[in-house]
Amino acid sequence: MHLPHHDLPDSPQQRRADAARVWRAFNASLAFVLLLLVVFALQHAVDWRPFAVAPLSAKGLLGLLGAPLLHGSPEHIGANAVSLLLLGTLAGTAYPRATVRAFPLLWLGSGLGAWLLGEAGSLHLGASGLGHGLMFLVFTLGLLRRDRAAIAAAMLAFMFYGGMLMTVLPREPGVSWQAHLGGAVAGVLAAWWLRRLDPLLPRRKYSWELEEEAAAAASAAAEAERATLEPPSPGEVPVLWQREPPERGTVLRFPPRMH
Repeated sequence: MHLPHHDLPDSPQQRRADAARVWRAFNASLAFVLLLLVVFALQHAVDWRPFAVAPLSAKGLLGLLGAPLLHGSPEHIGANAVSLLLLGTLAGTAYPRATVRAFPLLWLGSGLGAWLLGEAGSLHLGASGLGHGLMFLVFTLGLLRRDRAAIAAAMLAFMFYGGMLMTVLPREPGVSWQAHLGGAVAGVLAAWWLRRLDPLLPRRKYSWELEEEAAAAASAAAEAERATLEPPSPGEVPVLWQREPPERGTVLRFPPRMH
């Protein structure tokens, strides 16, 4: 069976720019994941505990910077690596400018959530707060911007990681839901703050959109032509000549008739 060939919706230049944006986002996400793997390999050689978040402790504030780089087990870093790679690529592709500026906010937000809400004496580490922040960033931007690319990105994020809407609450022991909640709140706030930073992606209109615009233009042209053919109302006709009032005549008085 022969299927008709349809032109691609974007120009070759736009397709190349889109591909380059995807590869930049993927490479940046992959580089961060490789950094996590390097740090995890070095954790056994150094004392990492001072770099974890210790809630409500002045010394634990150092964990705001170091905790997302630390992980407790290969399963822990494996789960976070996959989510960061996918969500980072998605966010960086759809919103390259907003993602770069939001990432430090997500980093600090996840640490602050663990530091403010965690139990005293516990240690919090891991990049899961960043993953939650990226998911809530993409999802909230889809709700705020509501263009096609934003809605598609939000649907993809929700399809793969919609369960993060529930993991911001305490469910499993040993899981830092506080860091998840802090990253999620930071993602929502960053989405509201940076919602207009990235311009809308150019796209080619569908044939039915072009037909609707053509029909609207034809209707407007017909309305304008009809307005020029119809005679104007008497009040709209300009007065070009004014008739001068007649001069008053002279009344002649005749003598009364004699009988």
